Amino acid sequence: MRLLVATPLYPPEPGGPATYAKILEDALPGQGIQTAILKFSEVRKFPKVLRHLAYFSLILRAGKDADAILALDPVSTGLPAVLAGRLLKKPVYVKIVGDYAWEQGCQRYGVRIPLDEFVRTRHVPTMVGVFRRVQTFVAKNAARVIVPSEYLRKIVTIWGIAPEHVTVIYNAMQHETLGALPGAAASMGRPRVVSVGRLVPWKGMPGVIEAMVKVREDVPDASLLIAGDGPEYDALERYAHVRLGEHGALLGRLSHADTLALIDDADVFVLNSTYEGLSHLLIEALALGKAVVATDVGGNPELIEDGKNGLLVPVGDREALQGALAHLLKTPEHRAILGRAALESAKRFSVEAMVSRTAAVLTDGS
Repeated sequence: MRLLVATPLYPPEPGGPATYAKILEDALPGQGIQTAILKFSEVRKFPKVLRHLAYFSLILRAGKDADAILALDPVSTGLPAVLAGRLLKKPVYVKIVGDYAWEQGCQRYGVRIPLDEFVRTRHVPTMVGVFRRVQTFVAKNAARVIVPSEYLRKIVTIWGIAPEHVTVIYNAMQHETLGALPGAAASMGRPRVVSVGRLVPWKGMPGVIEAMVKVREDVPDASLLIAGDGPEYDALERYAHVRLGEHGALLGRLSHADTLALIDDADVFVLNSTYEGLSHLLIEALALGKAVVATDVGGNPELIEDGKNGLLVPVGDREALQGALAHLLKTPEHRAILGRAALESAKRFSVEAMVSRTAAVLTDGS
């Protein structure tokens, strides 16, 4: 079988699609699937509408030699892939890792409601409605939709997609050599709390900063390091400086290897999201044996069993968040117990399992 993978991101670009694309490129040939990669970065230099037309043209050209196309998002690569697949009469599979319309609504169009409420709301800003129709069109016209969690299967079915048309394949942690710990991180006090993610509203970084202010009343030497980039970077950097001074730092975008080194060096990893489809970062933190604090939202409970391999806290509960962080920072023995359980639980997110399930979907639709 010859597969064309249309990906919005590819290493050294950070992000889940980049990691996923590289894993498939390396591993699918072992399943008898010859894999070619078509990167969206090849057209990103063009204005927005033109870049999608250019990418559509590239898929048409590359897709002639493929038996199937796999798009790793529902809009930037998914829409051109589905339209090209129709013309080429080739099956198109689509991986959906979140609700693109909701994410864009939160970042650009003033949407403030949670995803679970948003997917049941009919009246949304005009452009958000356009994005919603696009992602639903792509999902309905795909040969099959792949999602990384049961939670996202539920979200996609609310779009109107039949449950039997959606396959859950958990993401995998690919072991690689750790990079270098950023200099700013190495100089911070211990114990250290680390959070990583795109700096957008639903990642809850202001809440982490504010929780650490209270945590330091119990653990004066505690410090916070945040890695990632995004539209909230400047505001968060100022806020962290005012609230935490030299005990908090934003490190900006790091390479994947350096991000892993940062997580590996943490005493506690925290994810304070108000929404997660299935966090690849949580999988990586588990695989590195870290004590984790995460919100009880989206796909997080599919990864973290509260009190077993990490701690879950209610979304928006600042006191619960600071209590969980303070407890773990003060009890290294509990961190060690959770870390050992984390390592064990991470085994189910193997590359072999993810690749074999993906190959099965592509070859026989199972």
